[in-house]
Amino acid sequence: MQRSARRGRRGFLWEMRHNRTLYLMCLPGLLLLLAFAYLPMGGMYMAFTRYNVVDGIFGSPFVGLENFIYFFKGNPYAWNAIGNTLIINFFGLILGTVLPISIAIAMNEVRNGLFKKVSQSAMFFPYFLSWVVVGAILYGFLTSNFRVDRKTGELILTGANGVMNRLLIGMGAAPVRWYAEPKYWKAIIILLDVWKWAGYNSIIYMAAMSAFDGSLYEAATIDGASRFQQIVHLTLPMLKPNVVILTLMCIGRIFYGDMGMIWGVVGQNATVLDAVTVIDTYVYTSMRTMGFGFSTAIGLCQSLMGLILILLANAAAKRINDGEGLF
Repeated sequence: MQRSARRGRRGFLWEMRHNRTLYLMCLPGLLLLLAFAYLPMGGMYMAFTRYNVVDGIFGSPFVGLENFIYFFKGNPYAWNAIGNTLIINFFGLILGTVLPISIAIAMNEVRNGLFKKVSQSAMFFPYFLSWVVVGAILYGFLTSNFRVDRKTGELILTGANGVMNRLLIGMGAAPVRWYAEPKYWKAIIILLDVWKWAGYNSIIYMAAMSAFDGSLYEAATIDGASRFQQIVHLTLPMLKPNVVILTLMCIGRIFYGDMGMIWGVVGQNATVLDAVTVIDTYVYTSMRTMGFGFSTAIGLCQSLMGLILILLANAAAKRINDGEGLF
């Protein structure tokens, strides 16, 4: 035991002495990781307290699971936020996987270099737009102005309207008061999220396809395989490990909602906000009355549920894909 301990110490000292330059290069990143990822974990204690600034984190009254019980049992709005978060993230995950893969495969088949570059730039551009800008663009598409007929009381569409209502009128359909109809907004939020991230995610898949062995495609061509058959039997199977990893990473954050997206697109519109409110926006709005202990408890629940889901999904992926998983 003593010999093995001495060898371990000697091995550690030898490693630090001979690779000290590499460890010094890693030191800033390790310090940032320690400061912003590990040290703040002490604040999780707030989830079990009725936190107040005067008493501090460890001096505030301990309330046990009171914050968690209120979230899951005492508040009817919480389950609405949980359901919206899961629905938006679930369909966003499916569409956000299928569409970027389709775009990447389509771009990989393009042989015109100029057209390929212009198309890639155009699809990547939405990634740089903030959600406030996206919300302003969407308002230009969906805005609608109505006036009330004094005699009949009916809503009459005026001339100043967005692109979508003009298209509906041109097709003979009735215009829609988009910002007064909550039933449309889950689909709108999902489509906007997919649209904004599709170009970025397609770049990841295109980078993966650039490393594929070209001789496999040459052999398939000699054997008489069509382009579609090559995509189905070569491209998609070789993309599977990347799809599995990215999907597992998204599953780990399926209980997290994009607060910037909701506030940037919907804002303070109370008519449609309930239809798209997610856990993060719910916590933000309730923080004034419930305090930081309540918001910390919800964040802890999100992290634990994400950890459980990613462990289960990774185990299922390794079982299905012969050991291929995130870890």
